[in-house]
Amino acid sequence: MPNTRYTMTSPFFSIIVLYWNSGKYLAENLSALAAQTWQDFEVILLDNGSQQPPDQNILAQFPELHLRQIASEKNLGFAAGNNLAARSARGEYSVLLNVDAFPQPDWLEQVHAAIRRHPNAFFASRLLMADDPQRLDGEWNVVHATGLVWRRSHGRKLSAAWPQERHVLSACAAAGVYPREAFTAAGGFDEDFFAYMEDVDLDFRLQLLGYPCYYLPQAVVRHAGSGSTSPRSDLVIFYGHRNLVWTFIKDMPGWLFWAMLLPHLLVNLLYLIVALFLPMRKAMYGAKWEALKGLPKAWKKRKEVQSQRKVSVGTIAGLLEWNPFAPLIKLTYR
Repeated sequence: MPNTRYTMTSPFFSIIVLYWNSGKYLAENLSALAAQTWQDFEVILLDNGSQQPPDQNILAQFPELHLRQIASEKNLGFAAGNNLAARSARGEYSVLLNVDAFPQPDWLEQVHAAIRRHPNAFFASRLLMADDPQRLDGEWNVVHATGLVWRRSHGRKLSAAWPQERHVLSACAAAGVYPREAFTAAGGFDEDFFAYMEDVDLDFRLQLLGYPCYYLPQAVVRHAGSGSTSPRSDLVIFYGHRNLVWTFIKDMPGWLFWAMLLPHLLVNLLYLIVALFLPMRKAMYGAKWEALKGLPKAWKKRKEVQSQRKVSVGTIAGLLEWNPFAPLIKLTYR
């Protein structure tokens, strides 16, 4: 049933949209939100230091969205930008939605139904490619035991999608849904990450605190992907590969950390060897060097994260991908 209840001071959902020179997506994003069958939500739009701020004429077309604007003078990155917006959220659940993500009309209704089934959980949406909805942009973040991460089914045909709701480790924050109290308890995103892998790190920490994640195949969002950066830019390579190391150091619990440390180091070494022959070598070597310099701080964070762990190491092990060939198999998805 469509929901029309909205209480200005206490909406059920707070939808956080980060904007950074993303004008070509804004109208479609807001149109998709205005079309939601579940209307008990507010929208928080953060202008993350854009040279081209949001077009106020576009925003004026959607008075029903109860939109609140926040502006940062500089680009805080995805992590700190979302944290800033989340601090002003009033909803029971904080919904992170990329500006280049366009949810189907029943998206929030499907999420709300899942919340009733799993009131202590956070949620991953099914992402379709915006320009080819018969292909998947991804379903959830797969975390390999070595610390490698990828989006499941990225680039595969829709027919390959996982058909049922299931317990997973991490949601892609292009369209992730979090209990506000859980987001706060985990401390939000690690702002040292700036961008990329920050969702995996947050979700790993939430799992350690006892908050499970469920993939919702009926909660569908079209996603353009890399709406502010090129998917293979030096920026993506640098932050992604630096933060991959920090995530493993901080979050891999107990005996898993020590058992998989050598494989993790070998995988990173392999990336460095391969990068020697590719244009990305400068970004890759810079990423690993910065990761090394940040190890003392990451280790300090690890002690804090692991001291708060409430689930068994076995529980986390069951959520990891263990197939040694999976990192190679995923390269064939396209």
